[in-house]
Amino acid sequence: MNSKTLRITYWTVTVLFALFILVGAVTELMQTPQSIEALQHLGYPAYLNIILGVAKIAGVIAILQWKYRTVKEWAYAGFTIDILGASASTYFAGDGIVMALFPLIFLVWMFGSYFLWKKSEQKTAEG
Repeated sequence: MNSKTLRITYWTVTVLFALFILVGAVTELMQTPQSIEALQHLGYPAYLNIILGVAKIAGVIAILQWKYRTVKEWAYAGFTIDILGASASTYFAGDGIVMALFPLIFLVWMFGSYFLWKKSEQKTAEG
């Protein structure tokens, strides 16, 4: 894959992932009835929505910026923990394996963004 195609693919995958995360963050920060109900179903307090919403917005900013690579790495790690936690919480709340596997679709999408970023960095370093 040439450098330009790689960058376009990276940004497409990353922006779509960021938009998905932002939608979740906004509903959490707005404390929508659905987001509160979802947390209560999983056994968590409603104020966790605020913490997760702020963290997701910070994470989106971190993965969309290009300058601070360590911050970007941590954001990807944070999203991994968030998505795995969502999956595990869904399973342990008794929603079944199929519902618990659903969040992992976004983990695969996020890993696509991560690996495209790393490949793009590698191509840039090679010249």
